[in-house]
Amino acid sequence: MALPLAAASLGWGSGREMGRGIELNMKFTKMHGIGNDYVYVDGFSEVVEDPAGVAVRVSDRHFGVGSDGLILILPSTVADVRMRMFNVDGSEGEMCGNGIRCVAKYAWDNGLARSNPMRVETGRGVLALSLSVGADGRVGTVAVDMGEPILELESVPVDDTQVRKVDHAEWEIPAHGAWEGGRGVFVSMGNPHLVSFVPDVKNVELEKVGPALERHPAFPRRMNVHFVQVVSDQEVVMRTWERGSGVTWACGTGACAVTVAGALTGRTGRKALVHLPGGDLQVEWKGNGNVEMTGPATEVFRGEIAV
Repeated sequence: MALPLAAASLGWGSGREMGRGIELNMKFTKMHGIGNDYVYVDGFSEVVEDPAGVAVRVSDRHFGVGSDGLILILPSTVADVRMRMFNVDGSEGEMCGNGIRCVAKYAWDNGLARSNPMRVETGRGVLALSLSVGADGRVGTVAVDMGEPILELESVPVDDTQVRKVDHAEWEIPAHGAWEGGRGVFVSMGNPHLVSFVPDVKNVELEKVGPALERHPAFPRRMNVHFVQVVSDQEVVMRTWERGSGVTWACGTGACAVTVAGALTGRTGRKALVHLPGGDLQVEWKGNGNVEMTGPATEVFRGEIAV
């Protein structure tokens, strides 16, 4: 349930000083999908001139709102709404699986769109989302048709001259920085993912190897990195280093990539319960080739901020 908040009064020199009446000029909503939290701005009524810069400011967990980035909910000429997402470092991402569920919830709950399934325009293309609406008329969970996974290295993208094929799905990634070398599966869900299977995810020094793999020279557009522990053929545990944001509590596109990688390597079936630090997602790689992800979308609070 959203907490009423008259104003989260934060500024970085663009408004008057705190205690002397700060300017409040951008309304926002804080939302999360199993702990993967973003600051959402309704682009139907608000104009964000510098979204990359705003993303950096609002994401700061000490001097800003605190989030994994900024997501704009905008009008679309080809879908019900359009989504743009920016990481903590200001870089723009193609897609966010947890974020898109929150976009659909916001659009429905606030009357921006009333289609169910709802169509959302993203950097990946237009995706269809099926909404579960409660008795209170508000969205609780969302199932997203994420489309087909992209497996060709050139399209992920990965420089195939810098990795070595181990079998039909796994590749050897050479040492770089804190990464001492190892195997992984490459999957794009509109954004690039490396999935590495390990005996115990708790033993991975994610803060060290994550940055090294994100910026490995084999990855021209950097990389989202996931370490995965298989519990059974229908259940996995994963930890994520997210491109442009660092360690995050959840990654929806990553959970889809993990399910695809598990099926490709025979470690799991095509349907899996994926445990992430922030909660669980249900993911299925369907017979039509598309991946469907189902999980909650939660509003935390609303406020205004000077940018």
